[in-house]
Amino acid sequence: MPDQTVDRARAIGTAGLSDALDKLGLPGAVPGIVPFDPRFAICGRAFTGQYEPVDALGGTVGDYIDDVEPGQVVVLSNDGRQDCTVWGDILTAVASARGIGGTVIEGVCRDVADSLSIGYPVFARGRSMQTGKDRVRLAHTGRPVRLGSVLVHPGDVVRGDADGVVVLAADRAGEVLDVAEAIERAEDGIRMAVAAGQRLDEARAAMGYHSLQTKAGAR
Repeated sequence: MPDQTVDRARAIGTAGLSDALDKLGLPGAVPGIVPFDPRFAICGRAFTGQYEPVDALGGTVGDYIDDVEPGQVVVLSNDGRQDCTVWGDILTAVASARGIGGTVIEGVCRDVADSLSIGYPVFARGRSMQTGKDRVRLAHTGRPVRLGSVLVHPGDVVRGDADGVVVLAADRAGEVLDVAEAIERAEDGIRMAVAAGQRLDEARAAMGYHSLQTKAGAR
């Protein structure tokens, strides 16, 4: 089914969405998680999964991918671990074939060349060849997880592009998008004014550029 909220978010870059989050005083920008290819872009509802270290009880990296709906973005937290991966070539191939919107990892990924070769978007803190098998196990899916300091709930809107990742809480997404669209209109107005011959400082002043992202009530 069409998702107008996701469609609106897809039309705005992460920079614009981050500015709107600042204006509203909301969390959502995720520093340090970036795409393997700057041309990668994602936008969809979050499907969440949390990893934890393996103990004496064992466990597996999990078989959840068939439960992810087309268009959803897989959001996995391995608590930022750099020594083992939670995503690789098989998951990339299956996710791409199923029409999944992309993957965001609080941690690292391997088999990066496969992601690049088929154009499946992966955003992560880095890359490594070392498997997560026998090192981590899937603790749960469908519950909140963290990307850095940002808490991601299932169904939140995840947007990623060359600049990184932002998360819009499902219950505030419409408000964030309203503000982001207003900021975009103001910045478009500045570009048009400058193209018509106006000085940049004058165009910025006319559109209130220097306070576009300032939180309401702040000085």
